[in-house]
Amino acid sequence: MFHDGRWQWTTLQPAGANRHSCQACRRIRDGYPAGIVKLTGGFVGKHRKELVHLARNNELIENRDHPLNRIIKIEEHPDSIVITTTDIHLPRRIAEAVRHAYKGDLELRYDEEGYFARAEWRRES
Repeated sequence: MFHDGRWQWTTLQPAGANRHSCQACRRIRDGYPAGIVKLTGGFVGKHRKELVHLARNNELIENRDHPLNRIIKIEEHPDSIVITTTDIHLPRRIAEAVRHAYKGDLELRYDEEGYFARAEWRRES
């Protein structure tokens, strides 16, 4: 619900409130991400479950205070995991958590002209 100038999680809906989709819901519906996290290298194939779990946990933490910050989808490939998000902050949070937990190389890029972030993390073994 949009209340006091921001989107918030709530179970109560005021009488007469208008119903609208938030930006995150629209991005999810349209498949139009604002951020991408790409995890690559030999390490990914051996630790896929832990990496996905770490990403989901970071989404839950971020989403408590920021309902618009969500994972759209997680695509698992043989040597990579690609995570798309509804905002530009969650990719950095996920990628930095992965680097903190598992080391590896991390590159963060932000589109200066648009609302888009890309995080690429790599570790071979």
